[in-house]
Amino acid sequence: MNIGDTLDPLEIPITRTLIVAGAIASRDYQDVHHDAHLAREKGSPDIFMNILTTNGLVGRYVTDRLGPGAVLRKVAIRLGAPNHPGDTMTLTGTVTAADGDTLEIRVVGANGIGHHVTGTVTVALSAPPPAGGASGGAA
Repeated sequence: MNIGDTLDPLEIPITRTLIVAGAIASRDYQDVHHDAHLAREKGSPDIFMNILTTNGLVGRYVTDRLGPGAVLRKVAIRLGAPNHPGDTMTLTGTVTAADGDTLEIRVVGANGIGHHVTGTVTVALSAPPPAGGASGGAA
């Protein structure tokens, strides 16, 4: 892969189950991730996804696109617009640096109200990416 190459996008439906299951799996029991009434009391229109679930989805996106030889070395993300049930988050990625078998990929996850997540993922490749996971040139 080369600088400027893009990864195929991934659309993730944001369901109540995904939000709650991600919070439980990451042992994040804050009520804003599972109780809509309490989330509204705290100023949110509904429950919202936690950062650990987002981090996992970003990692999954990159490794699914680059194949089983991809090893995450660093994931650095920042949250923006919350992911609420009923929305869809579309993840996109662009290679911003390439050094031997190591890539840096800029990842953006956008939903209906803006960018939910932005960040960079550093990944080492022990095998070439599979066909169909990445495309040449900027999108």
